[in-house]
Amino acid sequence: MFKDKKFAKFVAVAVVAVFLLGVFGLAVSQSGTGYAAAAGASSNVGKVNRAVLLQQHPDLAKADETLKAEFEQAKKDYEAKAPTLGEKERQDYYNQTMQRLELKRQELFAPIQDKVDAAIKAVADSKGIAVVFDVNNVVYGGQDITDDVMKKITGK
Repeated sequence: MFKDKKFAKFVAVAVVAVFLLGVFGLAVSQSGTGYAAAAGASSNVGKVNRAVLLQQHPDLAKADETLKAEFEQAKKDYEAKAPTLGEKERQDYYNQTMQRLELKRQELFAPIQDKVDAAIKAVADSKGIAVVFDVNNVVYGGQDITDDVMKKITGK
């Protein structure tokens, strides 16, 4: 594409320079002002351990129980029907059963995820937090609201 190696090198260096300036500008604009942000002043960025909130949600046990019952029934149905099917039909039936179980899992767990997300939003709004990240995506900083969200979910 570029016949002149000097020109290609210049373009590459220019692209890198623009990228680095953009990253630096973003870092400066998001870093807060002065020492107050570093000293632990109130932040408008929150963090939450969403996995813990989902695992400890009161509705999770019932959803797990229902899914296990669905799985057991699907297993019985498959074991009863599979011997009468050819290899391709057996594989197709297995795939259909797994898809049905995945849809059932989504159906059972989506409302729990929605409740957790609604509780996160409610707590964040009440604390004036504009953005909430999962703790796995935060290296440093951010106000941890996991306990407050758990209280909102459980009512305790």
